[in-house]
Amino acid sequence: MEKRRVTVTVNGEERVVEVEPRVLLAHLLREGLGLTGTHIGCDTTNCGACTVLVDGRATKSCTMLAVQTDGHEVRTVEGMAQASELHPIQEGFKEEHGLQCGYCTPGMMMSAMALLERNPDPTEEDIRWALSGNLCRCTGYQNIVKAVLWAAAKMQPAAS
Repeated sequence: MEKRRVTVTVNGEERVVEVEPRVLLAHLLREGLGLTGTHIGCDTTNCGACTVLVDGRATKSCTMLAVQTDGHEVRTVEGMAQASELHPIQEGFKEEHGLQCGYCTPGMMMSAMALLERNPDPTEEDIRWALSGNLCRCTGYQNIVKAVLWAAAKMQPAAS
């Protein structure tokens, strides 16, 4: 099958890749770019483990073709932390025990990031709605919601 050249910015770095038109974004990220934080759980958009941000929007990468990202920006869980410091969302998941097995965690974090970028002060209901496309079979969600609330509070500008 003939490959297509795709130019995509991944975690702030412009990448030029050759992909077959049928390759899913999740497979490009994991196999083509070695970004294995994006998990594949269902291939049907049900679980959300593969959620990444495409142009700032939470997107399930298991049903998006890699060629569709040509000229766009993709952010994965690997792009969250800066140097040796955790992103507040990652820190919130740690502090509030928002994970158990961890399989759904990268997708949950990326969905939370999309939410907090558009709504920096969400309610518990806002968080539950934003995460409704992500399944967790371990935690019962309460600590995940607490983790996002924790991160939202930490990301607020300091009161003057």
